[in-house]
Amino acid sequence: MWQEISRFGKKLVEYGLVESHFGNISIRTGDTMLITRSGSALDEIDQDAVVEVGIGSSSSMDLIASSETIVHRAIYQNTSALAIIHAHCPYAVIESLIADSPIVPVDSEGVYFLHEIPVVTGGIGTSDLAENAAPLLREHKGVIIRGHGTIAVGMILEEAYVVTSQIEHCCQVKYHVDLFNRVSECEKGGR
Repeated sequence: MWQEISRFGKKLVEYGLVESHFGNISIRTGDTMLITRSGSALDEIDQDAVVEVGIGSSSSMDLIASSETIVHRAIYQNTSALAIIHAHCPYAVIESLIADSPIVPVDSEGVYFLHEIPVVTGGIGTSDLAENAAPLLREHKGVIIRGHGTIAVGMILEEAYVVTSQIEHCCQVKYHVDLFNRVSECEKGGR
């Protein structure tokens, strides 16, 4: 299974959805999850870069697992998700800082597939973030952490990856449409 995590780690970095050493990926396997180690380069994941930790409670392996393990654990405990991707998508981060919450896509695919994208708060790897994100992921495919990044869920990693890339695409389109509208308003005001 680490090979599947590695495949999507490379895709995330290749398409600019995350910087190499930031973000994390997990897969649920019964009562445990396989999750990337803290500080792992997502485009260089091998068997040693993935650890197994329990979903029901923490263990000593949490010390080397991703700093977001507590968030992944809460999502698995509160949703039917079997895969999670946390990325630092640039336009999603920008939109989370300037747009109202939730973010409503303006492109047709975003409206159809995502409807709206909740924006949550909470520090990196904190119980606040876990408590704010997990309940929303019962009804939404993804959320954006204000000023931090995205969390996307799926039944397989490919689904979580598609949601991640869809959120970023929606935010990129929205950013440019909003920018165009602001510039147009300024130009009209200057005449």
